[in-house]
Amino acid sequence: MTELRDAPADNGPDAVPAPDARVKTQRQVPRISEVRELLQFRAPVLDPVARRLAGALTIGDLRRIARRTTPRSVFDYVDGAADEELTVRKNRAAFRNTVFVPEFLNPVADPDLSTVISGTRIAMPLVFAPTGYTRMMHHAGETAVARVAARNNLPYALSTVGTSTVEEVRDAAPTGNNWFQLYLTNNRALNDELLDRALAAGFTTVVLTIDTAVGGRRLKDVRNGLTIPPSLTLKTFLDMSRFPSWWINKLTTPAIEFASVRDFPGSSADVAALLFDPGLAYADLEWLRATWPHTLLVKGVLSPADARRVMALGADGVVVSNHGGRQLDRTPATLEALPAVRQAVGPDATVLLDSGVTHGQDIVAAIALGADAVMVGRAYLYGLMAGGERGVERALEILRSEYQRGLQLLGLRSTDEIDARHVRPPFPLPGGPAV
Repeated sequence: MTELRDAPADNGPDAVPAPDARVKTQRQVPRISEVRELLQFRAPVLDPVARRLAGALTIGDLRRIARRTTPRSVFDYVDGAADEELTVRKNRAAFRNTVFVPEFLNPVADPDLSTVISGTRIAMPLVFAPTGYTRMMHHAGETAVARVAARNNLPYALSTVGTSTVEEVRDAAPTGNNWFQLYLTNNRALNDELLDRALAAGFTTVVLTIDTAVGGRRLKDVRNGLTIPPSLTLKTFLDMSRFPSWWINKLTTPAIEFASVRDFPGSSADVAALLFDPGLAYADLEWLRATWPHTLLVKGVLSPADARRVMALGADGVVVSNHGGRQLDRTPATLEALPAVRQAVGPDATVLLDSGVTHGQDIVAAIALGADAVMVGRAYLYGLMAGGERGVERALEILRSEYQRGLQLLGLRSTDEIDARHVRPPFPLPGGPAV
């Protein structure tokens, strides 16, 4: 057996001396300039909206602020989803579980975030999605969102069930790339009127939503009494009373209503029944294609077969969407459905992804898997509830910063360079297993 012995001490000229308790640390009196550099405090912000928005670093932060500044029933309307809320969680999980594969040693000091959608270059691959009851979240509503979109060269889609009209959005953002989301009804005269008004207001795109044959069952809204017509519970009313500024703004600004169909006779329940049409069919899409002269997108597509069919009937593109999990629960995550839809419609069709986007890197993942751009809804609504128009601007700043940093850390100089090789999704891709 080999005998283990201590290694001999190295007493050469470069030997490191043993620790000596008697060695003293050299100290000096700090200079004022050094202390000043270390003790730089943030200037106080007196504006409470600016102060809380400045502290929001993520969309999740805006969500938490929105929860503190908005009645619970209103927040639940935005934050909630249908039935067991499985789909909304699947949407987010698909993005979270996607792995990025970077390419280093590429100059990325000033990446080009822009892209082209339907022949128009926009500042980054993001569209402000249509949302209903927007002025319920904040009295500024859709016009605030449209102004943010126009200032930043991004499209904004106004919902048929929005609380502002196409004319009000046009007046708020006359230079904006404004889109109109359409619920086709069984009232042809009303359909004609909605399209004529959108055309006269200079809207560039119609987005036909097809996944609302009936309204989804959103249990939080039912329990809160936030239904059509409303049937508020005492608990909901008492919670709303904790937000006096919200009440004052609602009572001193125009009534919340389906603004685009305010002249339609009947109650809000009658209007809702009209807009959620179980009789919607492919023939209606053919009529719409023959009627609308500009870009036509179909929203709510999750299967390759539906994608091929609507394109064959003349649509210019599709929006891969499960309505943010607010309609049919247990559908595929939109990111999972995206690659097969892109394969079905080919490289030239416009393909957008909607539902689940809460981070700028989600946009990178969506583009890598086949989208031309994404739609965001909840993300900017959290900002709207947190701080009105400034909150929407802050939500966009967060997403844009995350998206740009994602490109830079992947080693990409532009949106156009994003490719499927840069991601490893947690699900199989068409024609092969998951990477």
